[in-house]
Parts: sequence; C-alpha cells; structure tokens
Amino acid sequence: MADEFHRIRRLPPYVFAEVNKAKAAARTSGEDIIDLGMGNPDSPTPPHIVAKLVETVQDPRSHRYSVSKGIPGLRRALAGYYAKRFGVTLDPETEVVATLGSKEGLANLAAAITSPGDTILVPNPSYPIHQFGFIIAGASVRSVPATPDDAMLEALDRAVRHSVPKPTALIVNFPSNPTAYLADLDFYKKIVAFCRKHEIWIMSDLAYAEIYFGDTPPPSLLQVEGAKDIAVEFTSLSKTYSMPGWRMGFAAGNPKLINALTRMKSYLDYGAFTPIQVAAAAALTGPQDCVQEMRDLYRERRDVLIRGLHAAGWEVPSPEGSMFAWAPIPERFAHLGSVEFSKLLLARAKVAVAPGIGFGEHGDDHVRIALVENTHRLRQALRNIRTFLMADNAGPVDAPAEGVSA
Repeated sequence: MADEFHRIRRLPPYVFAEVNKAKAAARTSGEDIIDLGMGNPDSPTPPHIVAKLVETVQDPRSHRYSVSKGIPGLRRALAGYYAKRFGVTLDPETEVVATLGSKEGLANLAAAITSPGDTILVPNPSYPIHQFGFIIAGASVRSVPATPDDAMLEALDRAVRHSVPKPTALIVNFPSNPTAYLADLDFYKKIVAFCRKHEIWIMSDLAYAEIYFGDTPPPSLLQVEGAKDIAVEFTSLSKTYSMPGWRMGFAAGNPKLINALTRMKSYLDYGAFTPIQVAAAAALTGPQDCVQEMRDLYRERRDVLIRGLHAAGWEVPSPEGSMFAWAPIPERFAHLGSVEFSKLLLARAKVAVAPGIGFGEHGDDHVRIALVENTHRLRQALRNIRTFLMADNAGPVDAPAEGVSA
C-alpha cells in the first residue's frame, strides 16, 4: 500500500507552516506577535449587510438547502455590479455562478476542465490556488512572469511554441496577490488577442478589484471585446466588504466555462447558506459608501507602513492596489531566503509576514506584508522592525536557531 496518495504526493510541504509554527510557539509563551502574514481583513462587515443576514435567518424557510449556482437575486446582483462598474453585460442565467469564495471556484473549475498532463500557464509568484488547483487536477504548470508587461507576453509566446502539449489555460490576477501589480485595459487586450489566436482559456482572478489607491479603477478583463469567448473571471466579497468568513464569491464570463463549473458544483455542494446569499446581494445592491471607507482605510495603512519601512532603511515599493506590500528582502538578509528571513523577523521584531516562496520559487527574494492591523499596531511593528534592522548591521546575519527567542 502506498505511503501517500497520488494527489497528495503532488503537493509540496506547506511552506507557511514553519512560520506559523514559530508564531504559535511565541504566542503560547506569552509574546506579543503582530501578525501581518495572512490577508485576513480585520474590519467588521458593514452593519446593513449583517442586518440583512439577521433578518433573513429569522425565516425558517431560509434554513433549507439552497441553490448551488446561487439564488437568482444574487446572480442578478452580480450582473448588475458588472454592468455598473465595468460596463459589461452578463446573463445571470448562463454567465454567472456563485461560489464559496473565489478559491473554491478556481479549484473546481480547474477540476472540471483539466485532463491529466494538460499544460497550464500560471504567473510565478502567484496565489497558491492558481497553480495548485490545476496540479491537484493532474495538470503540469508552466511558470510565466507575474509582471503585466512584455516579459509575460514573450513568455506566453515561448510557452505556445515549446510546450508539449500546447497550453490549454492561462491564469491572470490583477491587482495581484502577492505582488500588488496592476494591469491596464491595453494589456488585457493583448492577452485576449493572444489567447483567442491560440485557443487558450483565460481565468482572471479579480478578487482585489475594489482595493486600489490611484484615480483609475482596475479594469475587468471581460471589458475587452471578445473576452467572453475564452475567459471567465472570479470575484469575491471577502475583501471588498470585509466578509472573508462568509465565503461568498462568483465566476462570470464564458457560458461554456460557467456551465462546466456549475455542473461540477452541483455534485459537490448545495451553495452557501441562503441568508448569506441574500446578504451578499444586499452588499452588491446596497449603499457603497462602505467600499470607499474600506479603500481609504487600506490607503492610510499603506502610507503608514511604507513611510515607516523607508524610515527604517527598508526600501519597499508602495503598492497601488491590493491589501499587500511585496517587500524585497533587505540585501543584508537576502542569503537567508524568505522562510528564514520571516522566522528571523518573527524572532527579533515580533512581526509575522508571509514568506515569498509560498507563492512560487520566484518569490523567494521577497516577503508579503498584509495591511491587516490598525495604524497603532502597524507603528508598533515598524518600531520593532527599525530596532531589528539597526542592530548588528555591520556584517552578515545568520538564520535564527530553532524556536523564536533571540
């Protein structure tokens, strides 16, 4: 009998586990750890959304099985959001399906459309489910640059010419997790034109569409003419409305892909709890002041974080979108790699971050810092980081010993 199951053998050890273990040990020993690792929104869900949940849950009929593809009112609400925000027309019946967060939708669509040995193009670094959803389904992943520029386009061209079998799907994610890169509509037009020519499906992860700090909102790939012929896009309420635990997301776009995901889900779930779906519809159709307030909150935190890191001598680019800063490891610590640097930061500064290698091998020279603490806690973290960076700055730094005390 095999020691490990086939699909489990294809999954590497969870690289965040070492930092999480050290973080748990530090907290058990009473240390105050400021956790900027997981992208877990800390703000409360807006009251009108919670009120709609409470109202709906009082109806006993709402406690029965729900609808796997999403109740009609919720799918219409998502179509209305796309029409208002992006000028994209969607048929709620054939071009929209509700998911249990965008992560579940991505994984189940990968399972629905993937044959063993398929070649899938995935940015590196990127959110883990982008590649591992397909790896679990039996595909082979070919990495492409994560930057929305000619480097990605040239890599796509090489992949088509040199991959056997020819790639069947491409993942894009802007604003991106973890890198915070943004793409404009011109870049999406090039991606769509390329993939239409080579008959490659596109899966766009747009979970951070509403977290942006410039004057121009990030576009949807579905705004490109002809995109719906080959593309589906995933969105989520988790970040936009501070609803991560509600597990409410969507897929929208190409009817063939939407039908495949809908059929897959029909065998696996009965959809989210109906009161959650009703409240999600209220989020999309109700007052949107809370979205701007959320955006302003993350902008303030970003500014505090980036200014403080620069003052500490850590040059980190200021993100124009997402709730993350993608921080290059300071040169003095670069030899450690992202896991050991993250453990050292935890031990010396009492600040937890996400190792970049968790998002792909090309992220090992970075760590991801999430804007999930209030400005008071961020300033405390920055004081700790500054003290850490100023100490022993004359020579090379070794990795921390086992444990987190230093």
